[in-house]
This record gives sequence, C-alpha cells and structure tokens, in this order.
Amino acid sequence: MEQQQKLALLEREYFHLQTLVENFDAKSLTIKAWSVSLAIAVLSSGAFSNTINVLLYAAMASFLFWLIEAYWKTFQNANYKRIREIENYLNGSADDIDCFQIGTSWSNEYNKLGRKQFYTALFWPHVVLPHGIMCFGFSICYLYLM
Repeated sequence: MEQQQKLALLEREYFHLQTLVENFDAKSLTIKAWSVSLAIAVLSSGAFSNTINVLLYAAMASFLFWLIEAYWKTFQNANYKRIREIENYLNGSADDIDCFQIGTSWSNEYNKLGRKQFYTALFWPHVVLPHGIMCFGFSICYLYLM
C-alpha cells in the first residue's frame, strides 16, 4: 500500500475512533440523566405511598445504572489502545502499523482489560457520580429508617 494512501486511511480511522469515544461520553451523560430521573420518580411515588421501601428500590435502580455506566466506560476504554497506536505511528514513534484494525484492537484490549478494568471504572469519580452516591445515600436512609 502506498504511504500517502496508508496515512489517509489511518487519519480517517483515527478521527472515526475519536468520534466513537465522544459518542460514548454523550451516551454516558444520557445514562446519568436516566438514573437521576428514575430515582426521582421512584422517590416521588414513595411520597404518596408512605413507605420506606421506595428508598431500597431507588438504591437498587441507582446501583444498576452504576453497573451499566462502568461497563460503558470499559467498552469506551478499549478503544484508546488503537488511538495511541495510530498517534504513535503518525508522530514517528512507531515504525509500522496495519490499517483497518479497530475491531481486532478493541476485542484484544477489552479481553485483556477484563473485569479488573470494570471494577476500577466503578470507582472513577465521573462514574460514581451520581449513581454510587445515590445508591449509598438511599441505602443508608433506608437502613436508618428501618
């Protein structure tokens, strides 16, 4: 493959990956909005039912959204290795690189990161907020009022 053509293909791949990562961030904000909206809806319904069990339901819902976002961040992070590979090639730090390796690179990195990345992502501040805080807060309120 001609060098100019290879550079053009890698540039397109690089910008595609950057867009993909940004889209993950946009979806992450949507997950946060759903989490907060559902928690408020559950708590609002509990105001009329006069039961503390709604705190437990809200805590469980927040916990599930927390898990979803941690997985989402793990999926997103599996793209960064390929981005770094392309950057290293384009800035001259790497000697050679193959084109069209998004899927292979993502799969290899995701399998390598595994559960460790997921458990680490659970406690990143931008993942804990708001889900983890709501989960713990609702749980503590539930236990306190029992």
